[in-house]
Amino acid sequence: MKILSGVIVILFAFVFSFCNSSTGKAISEGTIEYELKPVNPNHALAGFAPSAAVLKFKKDKFILEMSIMGMFNTMFVGDPDKKTLTQMVKFLDLKQACVENEKDINEENAAYKLTIEETKETKVIAGYKCHKLKVTMVDAPKTVFEAYYTKDIGAENVNLMSPYSAVKGMLMQYRVQKMGLELEFTAKAVNDVEIADNTFDIPSYFKMVSRADMKKYFDSLQ
Repeated sequence: MKILSGVIVILFAFVFSFCNSSTGKAISEGTIEYELKPVNPNHALAGFAPSAAVLKFKKDKFILEMSIMGMFNTMFVGDPDKKTLTQMVKFLDLKQACVENEKDINEENAAYKLTIEETKETKVIAGYKCHKLKVTMVDAPKTVFEAYYTKDIGAENVNLMSPYSAVKGMLMQYRVQKMGLELEFTAKAVNDVEIADNTFDIPSYFKMVSRADMKKYFDSLQ
């Protein structure tokens, strides 16, 4: 009985340590599935907020895809080498896209400026060890929230064009604002799959519009 009890204790200790450790392997391409929710549920665009998003990444490049009831689709394609962020919107017969350059991106990030502090705390999200960040809104110092990132996914410059540019790793829990709507992302699953290079191409059937026209479209939804 003593031997059996010892085996049970060892097995329990192994399972407990396994469940509390990071099991995700380091990958440079794949997909991340996020759960989304609006930070302010009373925002005029909260009803248009998707509940989920899929990020496809390959090294520094990424495309973030979101959909509402499979009808209203919006995608963001980031290319750190070109320093561009392209937003695409597809709704019924509407298919339009706008390309933001480095100046546009910097202006938008300045409106959502963050102070980011590293902490020593960690937790496992979607199977990956993630490092906790204390984030403060520069223009609203009383607004403080937590964000988490992992060093085991993607490339360290994946956040180069975002308000989290100082963070060297993939964000797994964070907030971001686009077209006036602030969303919170939380990773639920990571998939180690190959991503084709043409995944980040803009389909030719999208009509290219200015950033102002894209903003005007979203303003019309409010």
